[in-house]
Amino acid sequence: MSNSNVNMVAPPEGVVGEGFFATKLNDVVGLARANSLWPLPFATSCCGIEFMATMASHYDLARFGSERVSFSPRQADMLLVMGTISKKMAPILRQVYEQMSEPRWVIAVGACASSGGIFDTYSVLQGIDKVIPVDVYVPGCPPRPEQIVDGVMKLQELVKSESVRRRSSPEYQELLASYNIS
Repeated sequence: MSNSNVNMVAPPEGVVGEGFFATKLNDVVGLARANSLWPLPFATSCCGIEFMATMASHYDLARFGSERVSFSPRQADMLLVMGTISKKMAPILRQVYEQMSEPRWVIAVGACASSGGIFDTYSVLQGIDKVIPVDVYVPGCPPRPEQIVDGVMKLQELVKSESVRRRSSPEYQELLASYNIS
């Protein structure tokens, strides 16, 4: 097997010379973060089953640096909310989000997490973006594993391009304040 068939992560743009490579710190940190996301699955219904398939050998989310699934918010940086979230469960979801350390990212997987899905009732939260900020929405009821992988890849692109200082910016602090998160 030749090395040309192996898909490698491309290095960030930089200056190459004999014996050195120079680039921007933002690019290196973004590349490292994007390829080492630690997922925390918050699965409540059928979307969780699709996520299990995503982690299995056929789809293998480990190819993207997400093989270490964490069930502790303090050891994860990517929250995947999958399935129906009731209004009684919303404070627990928010608590899990707040226990995650910065930088942290959220993917809303499926119609229920994104918009309440077919459950337009008094007891179902009509989208998790009512209680926590969401970075990527994955559509579907339930979404196929390929869609979940696509959502993770979209999040990786967002993480790669994010400035190291974004989390301390006034805009980000204002976003958190709009959710009453300090």
